[in-house]
Amino acid sequence: MEIENQFDLEARFQRIFMNYHDISALVRSIFRFSMAIVILLLSGCAAVGPNYVPPGTSVSGNWHTQLQGGLKAEVAGAQSLAAWWTKFNDPELSGLIERAAAGNLDLKKARARVRQARASRGVAWAGLFPVLDATGSATRSSTSNNAGIGTTSNLYAGGVDASWELDVFGGIRRSVEAADADLRAAQEDLRDVLVSLLAETVLNYVEVRTYQDRLAVAETNLGSQDETYRLTLWRYQAGLSDELAVQQARYNLENTRSQLPTLRTGIEGAMNRLAVLLGETPGKVHAELEERKPIPVTPPEVAVGVPADVLRQRPDVRRAERELAAQTARIGVATADLYPKFTLSGAIGLQSLSTGNLLSSGSGVVSGGPGVTWRIFDAGAIRKNIEIQSALQEQYLIAYETAVLAALEEVENAFSAYAEEQRRSQSLNEATQAAGQAAELAQLKYQAGLTDFTNVLDAQRSLLNFQEALTQSKGKVTANLIKLYKALGGGWESLAPDEKKQRVNGEK
Repeated sequence: MEIENQFDLEARFQRIFMNYHDISALVRSIFRFSMAIVILLLSGCAAVGPNYVPPGTSVSGNWHTQLQGGLKAEVAGAQSLAAWWTKFNDPELSGLIERAAAGNLDLKKARARVRQARASRGVAWAGLFPVLDATGSATRSSTSNNAGIGTTSNLYAGGVDASWELDVFGGIRRSVEAADADLRAAQEDLRDVLVSLLAETVLNYVEVRTYQDRLAVAETNLGSQDETYRLTLWRYQAGLSDELAVQQARYNLENTRSQLPTLRTGIEGAMNRLAVLLGETPGKVHAELEERKPIPVTPPEVAVGVPADVLRQRPDVRRAERELAAQTARIGVATADLYPKFTLSGAIGLQSLSTGNLLSSGSGVVSGGPGVTWRIFDAGAIRKNIEIQSALQEQYLIAYETAVLAALEEVENAFSAYAEEQRRSQSLNEATQAAGQAAELAQLKYQAGLTDFTNVLDAQRSLLNFQEALTQSKGKVTANLIKLYKALGGGWESLAPDEKKQRVNGEK
């Protein structure tokens, strides 16, 4: 008896296997038939909507501003522009740059937006493939006793449903095209954030060093003015001078002393801002920047290329172009709604009134077939949506043209600011040297009783003002060069290794 039951069980599983074999063969046949339909339809149907053509940009072959102060219309090497801060030969600055690229919060947010855009592209790409859903249910139903039936039954079911929208008119392909352009735009946005971050980091570092130099100038003048005050006080006590000279020396001394708190506040603010740029809490960089160091010196020559080089290099221009491409593809997505949508759907499964028979050969069910839907009336909503997407494309085109003009304007202004500040710094240097000699001569003449103290007072005040202006100008020369590198779009090539790998692999 046990042997017979075993044979019956084996025969039952064999019938189930053969049943599933037949079902799987049918599914494969349906799949092959569907693929044949897809190939035939897609071979003769291009995606609707306009194909994207990059906008033509007419720019001059040369810069309007005359290149001076070491600026050269030579193509900057990719690696040179990528790590432009290394031209200042400041290892401490290079270390801060590395920390900023690793810890800045805005940069982390931009990287998250790239991941989001990459996932959105995957969602759009998934629309090209079938959707499979596993289903299962157990239903118990009973009829009314008063209706004369009074029966109770159970229905158990399980299976797989499949549906596939055939992208005959390219609406899904246009969605993928738009998502791909959005991803590239997000990557360019990341690079743009990096360009700004690197420039801001170096600018704040230069600001710290400039404030420190200004503080050193003020402290040096404070010591000199204190000696002058003591000299006038001694002369007054000796009856060689009146009290007016003492009070003049005193207010000159205290006026200089009053500048020290403002300069210390400036140093504190610049250091705190630098720490935040690194993604660290305020106060983290104070200890390492406490030692005073000179303002970074600019290189003697800077290669800036030609206008076309800048447009290819700047991430904000590249981002605007990709946003235009994405919006162009969305016109095709909207246009595809004018046409019918073809689908293939099917299901395989099992149904039985009892769980014991659910796996038997007679429980199998198969269904499938093509379908079509076509919106024939919507009061013009689809065409209005196409008009909306076309108007948005026009706006993105204008935004791209605006980005091009803004980039060229920024570079031209940076050329002028850098060269002119160098001239100003040279003049201030000459004036400072003359003011130093004048202050020394006035002091000697006053000690010899050959001149009034007012001349000493004016000379010391002028010397302090010129030294202060010269220090600020030196910092501004370096800052203007940093802004020029930013305007040229330098620094984004120093992305994280994973981003570099994606570019090497040609990811789109």
